[in-house]
Amino acid sequence: MTKILITEDDETIRTALAVILSDNGLCPITASSCEQALQLFDECDLCLLDLMLPGGSGLDVLKQIRSKSNMPVMIISCMDDNSDIAKGLDMGADDYVTKPFSGQVLVSRINALLRRSGGFANDMPDGLTASEQRLYSYFTLNKGRVLTRDQLLAHMWDSKGEYVSDNTLSVAVNRIRSKLAGHGRIVTVKGVGYKWEDL
Repeated sequence: MTKILITEDDETIRTALAVILSDNGLCPITASSCEQALQLFDECDLCLLDLMLPGGSGLDVLKQIRSKSNMPVMIISCMDDNSDIAKGLDMGADDYVTKPFSGQVLVSRINALLRRSGGFANDMPDGLTASEQRLYSYFTLNKGRVLTRDQLLAHMWDSKGEYVSDNTLSVAVNRIRSKLAGHGRIVTVKGVGYKWEDL
């Protein structure tokens, strides 16, 4: 069964999240502090990470997780502060939801994130950020197909368009190209988008 680490200091919210996950066939593992989260994350498949935690910040936990693992991390926060969310995404978080949110939406986002992370290639190039990993995975899963810029943006950022521009996609593609080192190549299809080709 897929194990989801719930890192949340509020017991009521933590319990409610555990019930939602259990009811949807997922196995919740709970942590109420940074210390507990760091002890438990390596046995889980995905982490739901609150930014406000005893013993430090959720961003500190995220930094530690990213130093050791590529497991998917979804920020859950009551702070509707774009700069905090953006900082978390820049540090390697894969998605976020802000409280309050519906259980149905949360489970859908978790399942989508698990599907994307499950598609990551075992021979992924070194040094890719979380967003670059998602983009690389999407290219390789659709090799030979022309992917439009709109498709790529929708896959990578979903409804978070406020954090990305068309130019950001171009920059991300160029960064991946610089790290491929024999893994394949991303070909520009002028006026349309890009496609992946194996070497």
